[in-house]
Amino acid sequence: MGFIEWVYRAARKKEATIILAEADDPRVLEAAAKVERRKLAELILLGNPKKISAALKRKRIKLKARILDYDSCEHSDKLAKELVMLRRHRGMTLPMAKKALRTNTKYLAAMLVKHKIADGFIAGNLCPTSETIKPALQVIGTKKGFASSYFIMLYKKQPLLFADCAFNIAPSVEQLADIGVQSARNAKRFGIKPKVAFLSFSTHGSAAHERVDHVRKAAKLAKKHLPGVPVDGELQFDAAFVPHVAKIKAPTSPLKGKANVFIFPDLESGNIAYKIGEYMAGEEAIGPIIQGLKKPVNDLSRGCTVQDIVDVVAITATEVAR
Repeated sequence: MGFIEWVYRAARKKEATIILAEADDPRVLEAAAKVERRKLAELILLGNPKKISAALKRKRIKLKARILDYDSCEHSDKLAKELVMLRRHRGMTLPMAKKALRTNTKYLAAMLVKHKIADGFIAGNLCPTSETIKPALQVIGTKKGFASSYFIMLYKKQPLLFADCAFNIAPSVEQLADIGVQSARNAKRFGIKPKVAFLSFSTHGSAAHERVDHVRKAAKLAKKHLPGVPVDGELQFDAAFVPHVAKIKAPTSPLKGKANVFIFPDLESGNIAYKIGEYMAGEEAIGPIIQGLKKPVNDLSRGCTVQDIVDVVAITATEVAR
């Protein structure tokens, strides 16, 4: 069984309800039809109901999904009052809450998830990552005060995890270690036996710099929280991924050049690397998948395809606690 089919089967078992928060997009409507056809999740589409219904009619797409905006949501007043309670310390008033929920579907999605009307939400096909993350952090919150992200990169149909490529710009030692720990645990959730490489421009002391020390300390800290999981760093990518290079550069590494979870030292390197992998090496990039939130929320690239949306819906469904 291929990785994507494994994800689809896992998603079906969850019977989750997932919100597509930016449904005023033809790609979303086509993806929704595929999700329903494959029974990956029940869907709620957020956007102008009249416009979305008209678009579905033009495309001859029939959906079972509910189509909502703030004004057509039966829970709208309750959600607005709750948002005031959540954000009162930041000066939120009831008129401000109603405006946020009416004009920003990501806030509406977050509130619907918080109130268990849905299990998770997806956005980002029409907005930058920050506009997906902000409502998720403010409304849903994190499990332990820190969230990060990873991409699933399908290399020759085999899944690799790249983290953090979309969220944390310059993680501290502790945050970088946490990214590694969370990513390894998520790899296990997908049936992957994690082998975690903390990446650098140095391999086992081949270069001396404070940034190298930063990565080395993070790897050491992550090891303490991942008993039985091979973890190493600092490593250059080739020493982490190519067995014959590992024999030369890192002969004592427990990874032996077979890492499948790659932790980048900062957002700049991670974001560049995943895009190179996707557009030059032809790897399929799924994500970014956000980890560390209390409920599943995931982001899409504005350049996403219909298939990207389908796959992220399925992954989001697998994250739902049942």
